[in-house]
Amino acid sequence: MKFDMLMDYLMFRTGGEEDNLSDNPTVTTGSIVWGVILRTSIVIILTLFLIRYTDFNEYWWYSFFVIWFFVAFPAFKQYQKFSERIKTLEEDTLCGKCRHFNQGAQTCQIYDVHVSKNHIPCEGMNWEPK
Repeated sequence: MKFDMLMDYLMFRTGGEEDNLSDNPTVTTGSIVWGVILRTSIVIILTLFLIRYTDFNEYWWYSFFVIWFFVAFPAFKQYQKFSERIKTLEEDTLCGKCRHFNQGAQTCQIYDVHVSKNHIPCEGMNWEPK
C-alpha cells in the first residue's frame, strides 16, 4: 500500500477531475515541486553511484537527458493538467472568481481552507470579486 503511494508520487499519477470535488486536493504546486526534487535526487544519487562503481566517468552527461525525460518533462505535463483543473475550478465555483482565492494552493486566503466544487469555506459571505 505505501509502496503504491510512493510510486504515485514519483510518477505524478495522483489527482484528476475528482480532485476538484475533494476537500483535500492531492495535486498542488507543492506536490509537483516535491516530485521534481525527489526525482532529481534519485537521478543524482544513481549517477554518483555509477561514476564511483562503474566506468561511467566519460558518460556522466547522460544524466542530463535522464533529468529531462524523468523529471522536467513529466513535471511540466503534470503542471499543465493542474492548470487546466484550476481553470475549471475557477469557472465552476464562486470561490474561483473571488479575490481571496489562491490558485497555487487551491485555498481561500482568509480561512486557509481548501476550496472544492462541493465546499465553499465562507458560504459566500466574504466573497469579493477580482
